[in-house]
Amino acid sequence: MFVLARGPLMERSGSHRRILGLVLLLFSTLAGATRDGPQMPGFLYARTRGRCTPQYWSSRRESWPKMVPETSTVSNVFSSLAYERYRYDLTLLDAASGDDDVDNAYVALLKQSTAALLNSYARKGYPYASWEVKNLLIQALVSQEAAALQALRFMQANQNCG
Repeated sequence: MFVLARGPLMERSGSHRRILGLVLLLFSTLAGATRDGPQMPGFLYARTRGRCTPQYWSSRRESWPKMVPETSTVSNVFSSLAYERYRYDLTLLDAASGDDDVDNAYVALLKQSTAALLNSYARKGYPYASWEVKNLLIQALVSQEAAALQALRFMQANQNCG
């Protein structure tokens, strides 16, 4: 910490002392910020999104796996049973970037399944294989409850993915 000696600098007016105190506070804060160790986030309520979430994949920050291009349709990738539930021209990119999944379990299922499928191809150690993702989506289409439960499971896997 800084130690100030008595001298002409300290005998100045109160405003000069306040400015000097602020400068010293700034330097001590900056000196503390350069220490090694964990850094605190810039915002108290910073919202981080991992590299496996639907938001990440829809942002196009990373190339999609060649097995499932962005322009692939849901019905081509997940089978004709998905065609009965979703639009025939709905692409995987549209499914991953949709924001209307709050009150619709089937939309949430598709959004999380799309990310899960991409993760199964792109992330080693992801808990689901691509064939499992496809089968689980089709099995979950039987009811809203099953769709909501499977969407939750995929969401947890997507958020906990490395």
